[in-house]
Parts: sequence; structure tokens; C-alpha cells
Amino acid sequence: MSRWKGAKVAVLLGGRSAEREVSLVSGHECAKALAGAGFDVVRIDAAERLAEQLLAVRPDVCFNALHGRLGEDGRVQGLLDLLNIPYTHSGVLASALAMDKPKAKLMFMAAGLRCPIGVETSYHRLLAEGSPIEGGVVVKPSCEGSSVGVLIAPDGNLASLRERNDVDPGQRLLVEPYIRGRELTCGVLGDAPLAVTEIVPLDGFYDYRAKYTDGFAKHVVPADLPEHVYAAVMDWSMRAHITLGCRGATRCDFRWNPDLPGADGLFLLEINTQPGMTPLSLLPEQAAHRGIDFADLVQRLLETARCDG
Repeated sequence: MSRWKGAKVAVLLGGRSAEREVSLVSGHECAKALAGAGFDVVRIDAAERLAEQLLAVRPDVCFNALHGRLGEDGRVQGLLDLLNIPYTHSGVLASALAMDKPKAKLMFMAAGLRCPIGVETSYHRLLAEGSPIEGGVVVKPSCEGSSVGVLIAPDGNLASLRERNDVDPGQRLLVEPYIRGRELTCGVLGDAPLAVTEIVPLDGFYDYRAKYTDGFAKHVVPADLPEHVYAAVMDWSMRAHITLGCRGATRCDFRWNPDLPGADGLFLLEINTQPGMTPLSLLPEQAAHRGIDFADLVQRLLETARCDG
């Protein structure tokens, strides 16, 4: 029996980030699953006056289905802690660290996890001085998700950056070496990794469009990998989750260069503390592979809800 039986559950969705539309889909899917399981569900769009809405609704617990800034970077988590409303997924510190890619990588590398060594810079400096790294590069906002604003330049040519309209000139950017190879991802649920998926983009790279538009990427789960590489991805995902103090569910993204021996070509790119819960999302797909249907997954996440401290 759920410890939240009979509880009023507020599903937080939408918000003001670049990932608002994805969050709306995730939130509606989770709310539908919780309502179908008999919970008293209220949907709250976090775009405006979230504190006022929470005080008016007075939920017993929040299911956090927000993505991106505000909902994934520790700020909403801090508000819920202040209001003493238990919530799903990671707490303040883990959320803030995971959202700040350079800081998260420092912790991962200190824990012995191999990451691309990048350089932080600004949009204006990058245009004026060029790439601080020789060869192919990946340019991404230091604090964004869902591949928002990412530029991949395998040849190191950043000329197209001047034409981009999805990069905020004032935000910090992270420039990393481009790693040739295969795109892998692994979800963690509670205290165990779920499965490894290989993502095969059918057009370009695994960008925002490919993540959320059917027909632009193929998911292979379980990924067809050498046993030791598969095991390493599972192990590193769990270790990254623990290193930042995450809880509930996370998903780690990797690149693997099969031309290097053993697992030497494996690189941890980042961790996501609010994995997508849309029909095309990877975490529900991996859970299903392990025999956990969507409704069960959502309820398992609800059971982990608590405040920090």
C-alpha cells in the first residue's frame, strides 16, 4: 500500500524554461497515471506565482515533472523545502550541481569517472577568439538540458554559431572536445541502474527535435555492446547518481569510442535529475524493458518523495 494513499498530489509542470513544452507533456502523462491509480491529483503550471498556487492548493506531496531552469536547478526544490512539502526526484544541492555541468564534471572526475575536459567561456569571447580547444568541439550552455543551444562541430568550425538564435549571448558556454563514436544513456531508479540504451539519430545528432519528435531517432535497448562496456555504463551511472547525492530517478548520457581498447573510449557527458516522462522518453522505455510499466514507474517515484534534511 502506498504511504501516500488518499493524499492530494500536485504535479508540477510547464514552468518558464526552454523545456516548457516537454514538461507539459511529461506532467500530463504523470498526472494521468497518478489519477488512474486513485490519487487526488492537481496540475500546477509553475510558470507564474508558484508559491501562491501551492499555498492555495495545499498538497500533501508534489510530483516534480519540471525540466530545465527553475524546476531542475534547485530553486523549486528549495521552495518546496521551505513550504515543507515533500517532492519527488533530487533535492536542492544535487539538482543545482547536476544542472551546472562544469561543477558536476569536477565531482565526477574526482570520483574516478572519465569526462571530456572542457573550457568555460562566453558567447562573445568564443566569437572573438575562436575555440579554446583544437579539433572537433561541442559547444553547449553550462546550465541547460535537452540539448538546448548545443552546437556540434566535428571539424572545429564555429562559423554557424553566429547564425544561431537559440543561444543567450549572456550565458556561460562550455566547450568540450568532440568524441567520435556511439551515443549511450542509462537510467537509475532508486538504488539500481535500469538498462543501457544506444541512441541512433536518423538525421544529424540527438538534438531537441530528435529527442521529442517521433521518427528522428532509434532507441536500441538493451544496447548491443561488449559486456564489459555495458557493465561500465551501468556502474558509472550509479556512481554518478551517488556522487551528487541524487535520489528518485536520474539518467546519465555517455559517448563511447569503440576504436579505443576496453572501456577506455567511454566518457560520461552529464547527468539529468529530471528525466523526461513523455511517450518518447528514455527512462520509461528502460523501465518497461525491466518489466516496470509507466503507471508503476510514476508510483515508485512518488514513494521516494521527501524534503531535504
